[in-house]
Amino acid sequence: MTTETITTDQDIVRPAPLPSSRELFHGFLMLGLTGFGGVLPLARRMIVEQRRWLSAAQFTDMLGLCQFLPGGNIINLAVAIGLHFRGVRGAFASLLGLIAAPSAIVIALGVIYQRFQDNPSVQHMFAGLAAAASGLLISMALKMLMPILKKPLPLLIASLFFISIAVLRLPLLPTMLVLAPLSVIAIWKLPS
Repeated sequence: MTTETITTDQDIVRPAPLPSSRELFHGFLMLGLTGFGGVLPLARRMIVEQRRWLSAAQFTDMLGLCQFLPGGNIINLAVAIGLHFRGVRGAFASLLGLIAAPSAIVIALGVIYQRFQDNPSVQHMFAGLAAAASGLLISMALKMLMPILKKPLPLLIASLFFISIAVLRLPLLPTMLVLAPLSVIAIWKLPS
């Protein structure tokens, strides 16, 4: 098995084994089974902290690219990570691991929900699940913010995106079309 040296969140260099296609499938299968409503925070924990497949900076960079691409962020991330480590076979393994079991569960739950959607207990349960998912998303956002706090330009760009979309409520696509190229140019011009 080959190894690659990565930097962890604590800036300690350790060899991390490159995951096999089977490990990619299993990792994303477990992620898909445990990540209803808040997969990205769990994905970061698994990929960066537990399995050490990517450093925090690599994860942030790859997620940034995946958010810019059309489609679901976590699906794009699974494909990108699988492709990065094991090519097309790894991309397929990661994607299949991520969506197979959760898809079956969601279909079954959808059938049950359709029958009991007017039940107040079911409505309260879904409100609680939405609150938990929001908390997970906020937690991940704060963890992703940590690596860029020491870098003024990326912090400024992240702030501009947040203000544009969350505060000013500007449409996502035009905001991305203006700020994304500016951020790429700005970061590209930074000294390494």
